[in-house]
Amino acid sequence: MKNAALAVAALALMLGGCASAPKPAARPAVAPPRSTIVVVPQVMAAKGLEGVIGSQAAALTRRFGQARIDLSEGDARKLQFAGPACVLDIYLYPPRAGADPTASHVEARLRQGGAAVDAGACIREVEGR
Repeated sequence: MKNAALAVAALALMLGGCASAPKPAARPAVAPPRSTIVVVPQVMAAKGLEGVIGSQAAALTRRFGQARIDLSEGDARKLQFAGPACVLDIYLYPPRAGADPTASHVEARLRQGGAAVDAGACIREVEGR
């Protein structure tokens, strides 16, 4: 009988320890801070890209209208505009820590088939729509 009482007491202590274990506090969802490390992008300087390269997003939307796609990832941003025959992707990166992103790279392709086209010609087409 003494052994049975001892076993019941030990079981009660084990179960009691499980029931009183503190639960970890829930962490609030917090956005990670912006990085202070900036990798300076290589800026395109091709003919026909004047007025686009170095421009901020607001200037680009004034020039080309509302972007079809406006994506941000970290400090980088992509704006996509389209004309009747081509699609224009403009990539914006901050030139230095804390600076607003500016257009650093442009890609242009056909809407049908996706073949690369002259970026300057696509810029003119998107402006003229």
